[in-house]
Amino acid sequence: MNKKKLIVLTGSGMSAESGLSTFRGSGGLWEGADVMDVASLDGWNRDPEKVLEFYNLRRRQLRNARPNEGHKALVDLEKKYDVTVITQNVDNLHEKAGSANVIHLHGELTKARPVDAAKPVVDIGYAEINIGDCDENGRQLRPDIVWFGELVPMMDVAAQYVASCEILLVIGTSLVVYPAAGLLDLVPVSTPVYVVDPNRPEYHFSDRATFITEKSSVGTPKLVQKLLKDSAVSLFL
Repeated sequence: MNKKKLIVLTGSGMSAESGLSTFRGSGGLWEGADVMDVASLDGWNRDPEKVLEFYNLRRRQLRNARPNEGHKALVDLEKKYDVTVITQNVDNLHEKAGSANVIHLHGELTKARPVDAAKPVVDIGYAEINIGDCDENGRQLRPDIVWFGELVPMMDVAAQYVASCEILLVIGTSLVVYPAAGLLDLVPVSTPVYVVDPNRPEYHFSDRATFITEKSSVGTPKLVQKLLKDSAVSLFL
């Protein structure tokens, strides 16, 4: 029996409950740093050492972070559905929880790549990157993070998944930032959409979406149980 294609779009609201800072804070700050100072090429060119230390700190925090009940619940969906998680988060909490198929739109904290080159991507785990750390060709390494103004290399892949999904879950993200926000335009009209977010963000398909207005660690397990039950019922129809 073919499993239904279920796509999950996740954002910072999911990681926040595991103790990781959300990217967009008050006044464009992230852990007290101006976002454009640590997440743009201009910021890198002005002070690469500051940028590296900022992500070194993020990596140290991530080492001890644990998936919450929302992350864990999504893994259970794989029993009955063909699940792909498309996340805007740069942490590895979905992988830690056990999700098999994860697409990172904005890169990954645990990876690095050369400055001014998309490849090779190096898996560094939780190690630091410092000035003078280079690839085999002598190029300075930088975090494999998609900064403001840079292309999102996984966008086309993500778009293909969303365009063919049979069920869509949106968890912990208002999806107001492009190009990721553009994925919502690709959702088939017939696809059921479920949104888990305590703030009930407004989408252009809000009139046909089912909202679970709770934080992800609470709302996601409830939604997963419903979907697993629906899957079991459909076997007898």
